[in-house]
Amino acid sequence: MSARPVRLWLVRHAMPCVAAGICYGSLDVAPDAQATADAAIRLASALPATALPVWHSPLGRCAELARSLQALRSDLSPQPDARLVEMDFGTWEGRPWNGIGRAAIDAWMADFPGHAPGNGESLARMLARVRNALREARDTGAADVVWITHAGVARCVHWLLEQPSRAPRADEWPLDAPGYGAWECREIGGLDPA
Repeated sequence: MSARPVRLWLVRHAMPCVAAGICYGSLDVAPDAQATADAAIRLASALPATALPVWHSPLGRCAELARSLQALRSDLSPQPDARLVEMDFGTWEGRPWNGIGRAAIDAWMADFPGHAPGNGESLARMLARVRNALREARDTGAADVVWITHAGVARCVHWLLEQPSRAPRADEWPLDAPGYGAWECREIGGLDPA
């Protein structure tokens, strides 16, 4: 375990090119190019002026932001990490949320951590992979670690830092996450998720 706290930069990808109301968890939708470039400029100037670990979801909307950031900051070497991918909603991917059906949504809410929506990935599995990535980030020895990722991963981090030893109910799930192309910093020193 790292002796000092690690500052985790949770960076959300820029606005994706997808219609409002579409489920696009792990669907690889393209990002808005200008919004991505603008986010990279803001992030490049906000990050510490030293080399630091940068991990990103391999989905295009995050990978493109990582590439844009590296073009501005050659001291950074972003690395793809599949643990930072958004939740896989299976057969729901690419469908309008309002077309999924109330019964399917209710089944997920009834077993929020254990149910795999659309036969994709359960929240319990997503929490496990994010927990694993958090442990690794904590143990890097770096003062700062950057994740270029998704809202769902940021929400997992919130939960794991606040309630690491139990699974959430749907009504407890954190809704806060960075906006598109924005970030927040969370301290992960002393983290010991179950």
